[in-house]
Amino acid sequence: MIKHKDHFHGSDLEKIEEIYGIKKEEIVSFSANVNPLGVSPLLRHTLADRIDAITTYPDREYTSLRKCIATYCGTDYENIIVGNGSTELISLFIQIEHPKKALVIGPTYSEYEREIALGGGTTLYYPLKEKDDFRLDVDDFISHLNESIDLLVVCNPNNPTSSCITQKDMRRILDACKECDIYVMVDETYVEFAIHMAEIDSVPLTNYYNNIVILRGTSKFFAAPGLRLGYAITGNRDLIREINTRKNPWTINSLAVVAGETMFNDTDYIRATKELITAERNRMFQALQNSPDFKVYDPSGNFILARILRDDLTSQDLFDRAIRQKMMIRDCSTFPFLDNKYIRFCIMNPEDNDRLLKCLLCN
Repeated sequence: MIKHKDHFHGSDLEKIEEIYGIKKEEIVSFSANVNPLGVSPLLRHTLADRIDAITTYPDREYTSLRKCIATYCGTDYENIIVGNGSTELISLFIQIEHPKKALVIGPTYSEYEREIALGGGTTLYYPLKEKDDFRLDVDDFISHLNESIDLLVVCNPNNPTSSCITQKDMRRILDACKECDIYVMVDETYVEFAIHMAEIDSVPLTNYYNNIVILRGTSKFFAAPGLRLGYAITGNRDLIREINTRKNPWTINSLAVVAGETMFNDTDYIRATKELITAERNRMFQALQNSPDFKVYDPSGNFILARILRDDLTSQDLFDRAIRQKMMIRDCSTFPFLDNKYIRFCIMNPEDNDRLLKCLLCN
């Protein structure tokens, strides 16, 4: 098992406040990967108007919410399971599948390994390679699959590399996994930020494969990490029944249901988010691409991975420089297969992005 060093996560503002003496309210977090638009005006007004929803239990089956999500994702509502954040669903899925050996494409989010370990399983990593710009070599990857592996975990787009696997390549992976009896868990937390989302989205594949479950949430795209509303999509009805049997009732509160039904239909907010992220991501990518001090990797998520090319500069140096200017970026030295020459930052509002670029590009 790879040891993950202590680090500052995007939600660790209290630690930053304690160590650096900067009030957390003053820090712009380029580390949390959350939509800079914040909560939509429509959602604010709707929640205020429907506060009385907390006086009743939500529908135990969450039928209306699941139908909203299904319409948003382009699938049948019977393929949708909702949970108290995608973390609850990851935990339930791993409890059910109980993998003895899991393969994770890395570097990536450490919670997958933690959940697998809690279930008594072992995690192996297939490393994305810098020489390939952290894009998956599908042929080589498939050659590493075998029947000793029970579970494959894919984050798509991947955190922290922001690279992606196309739907066409995902089909090849699913075919190979089916031959080896491997279940595939795809975390699509960041897929809605992708400019060519239809080329990456794996939801249509659930109509043809029963060895895939897709996880999504509302924390990042809809800027609602405190809502704890996640969902899974799968065409495997046996898996859905098993999860629903194990899942506690009413894990999503009534206001979260109201919020979900509002967010997934908030077309103005969805369009504004995609326009902002696309424009600012392109601008920041080009600015760093033109610098001799950095190498940047083509991003699909709402964040960019950058490699520091200067010998006299480390990721910790840049983290420290940015935080003293009340901006928090991600030092990626704690991710498997990355070192102290990598940073990650998400796309924020234009004025904040300007400040970060000035900070990163100063000599």
